[in-house]
Amino acid sequence: MSHIHPTAIVDGSVDLGADVAIGPWCIVGPGVTLADGVHLVSHVVVQQDTSVGARTVIHPFAVIGGDPQHNGYKGETVRLEIGSDNAIREHATFNRGTPQGSGVTRVGSNGLFMTGAHVGHDAVVGDHVVMANSATLGGHARIGDKVFLGGLCAVHQNGRVGQGAIVGGLAAVTRDVIPYGSAWGNHAQLHGLNLIGLKRKGYGKDAVRRLLAAFRDLFEGEGVFADRLDAVEAGYADLPEIMEIVAFIREDGKRPLCLPGE
Repeated sequence: MSHIHPTAIVDGSVDLGADVAIGPWCIVGPGVTLADGVHLVSHVVVQQDTSVGARTVIHPFAVIGGDPQHNGYKGETVRLEIGSDNAIREHATFNRGTPQGSGVTRVGSNGLFMTGAHVGHDAVVGDHVVMANSATLGGHARIGDKVFLGGLCAVHQNGRVGQGAIVGGLAAVTRDVIPYGSAWGNHAQLHGLNLIGLKRKGYGKDAVRRLLAAFRDLFEGEGVFADRLDAVEAGYADLPEIMEIVAFIREDGKRPLCLPGE
């Protein structure tokens, strides 16, 4: 059975799952689906055309499913889709997509979005992502699984941050960050691999050594970068993480690649 506080305003079209809790002074607009166990703590706005996955908790003054911040948006029907088991903290803002983009902003499951985090229109965010206080995603950004975005960092529109990467606080990310990379600075530069993240995920010393060797061969070796990329692809074909980095680089991204020393 769901519980709706008497001060909350919930549109009649809202689809509520079991055991949804909507706290004081929340506003839930048309076209919204709140799955089983969703909890809106208080003063939360879920504007419209948004689905929130099971057991996600949204804290006070967050605005979820707001209009895209795009001059071309003229009120068309666009959506926001959020997965399950997320914690969305105070003052976070997640915008819906745009007709000019995919029409949908997608956020995965098991994420932590700290105070003031912003997910722009048409962004795609993976599972187990952490966005620290005031981390910001521009429109169409693509964030892989298990990424950590430090406080006050900003990923440029159309930017990509690959799976398992970490971006330091205050970084201006204007270039794509490879999977498992560690990027920081203003503007962000690639400074190596996310060693702390790899160790936390259970990678042993031998595995980390090989990943570091591949990284050095790719980014610090002799010759033309394209030739080094081919050599790393051939020489480390048994390492799925390196193959993911190679595929990420070969993909036609919208932003330049974040490289060491640039």
